[in-house]
Amino acid sequence: MIKVLIVDDSPVVRDFLVHILGSDGEIQVIGTANNGKEAIEAVERSKPDVITMDITMPKMNGFDATRSIMETHATPIVIVTGTYDTKEAATIFRAIEAGALAIVPRPEGIGHPGHEAAADQLIWTVKLMSEVKVVRRWPRPGRETAIPAVTPWTGVEPGKMADIRIVAIGASTGGPLALLTILSELPKDFPVPVLVTQHMAAGFIQGLAEWLGNRSGIPVHVATHGEHLLPGHIYVAPDGSHMGVRIGGQIILDNGEPENGLRPSVSYLLRSVAHVYGPNAVGVLLSGMGQDGAEELKLLKKKGAVTIAQDKESSVIHGMPGQAIKLDAAMYVLPPEEIATALIDMVNKKKRRMVNDAR
Repeated sequence: MIKVLIVDDSPVVRDFLVHILGSDGEIQVIGTANNGKEAIEAVERSKPDVITMDITMPKMNGFDATRSIMETHATPIVIVTGTYDTKEAATIFRAIEAGALAIVPRPEGIGHPGHEAAADQLIWTVKLMSEVKVVRRWPRPGRETAIPAVTPWTGVEPGKMADIRIVAIGASTGGPLALLTILSELPKDFPVPVLVTQHMAAGFIQGLAEWLGNRSGIPVHVATHGEHLLPGHIYVAPDGSHMGVRIGGQIILDNGEPENGLRPSVSYLLRSVAHVYGPNAVGVLLSGMGQDGAEELKLLKKKGAVTIAQDKESSVIHGMPGQAIKLDAAMYVLPPEEIATALIDMVNKKKRRMVNDAR
């Protein structure tokens, strides 16, 4: 049985979530808490396998509770929220930075057309997160950082890389923190655009873009159809649309059929970049469940692009990058800090060539 602690300041919502999660035979709700302080006490007392965490609560909010729990009794935490505004978005992604694993919208009431699907998503997420082995976060006086580097970057082999003109990144569960780690290391004058498809519950992509932009200091946008790509800018696929590129450096948004059950799909992005940019691209697969993008990373490699997969040690879930590694699609297997180092090294080679050509 998966033991779950529910944290929410509303008694009605707590009862509602108890009903949903308790309806699954593999889940046991072992307790509830109505604020962050009670949550910390309950974790110490009952040692749950997973915590569902509200964000806006009296006495102690979800971010402070998440940070404290991850520093003392590291436990998989799923943010479950029913209201969503700019202020709450910032706090939600701070909680992700502090160690929360996933964000799930709170299901609408019984009888709502979307109730069953949303309830299934919540149950599925809780089950999936119960399998994640989280690690204790040590208290830090300054900026919270992410994942320790474990693999050194030794540089691109001579003759293995053309001029890089674009970077395409796919990510799912565990991706936001890895993305933040990478983008925070990139220089403000990074000379190529970066396209990102991040699997995330609908409604949270704008908040993700704002959080990444504020924390990294690099311009991060939710992509729009026909937008021209600019160097040093990050473009994130919007809710419900595949993102690709066309010749001439414009973004394509496509509302066609899902791929691998997903829209936006990493496969769509990487395939589009492979066809348009070929050897002038870098493809990256970060933490996430499933195999979205793995075959297309192999296509990029065949086209002569540089391909990178996140390593298992630093991944929350190694499904997507692990599948790419099994397919021999990844030229390099690295943690996020080393992925950033690799990207900087590659584009610096490009910049040096440009300077030499101008002489």
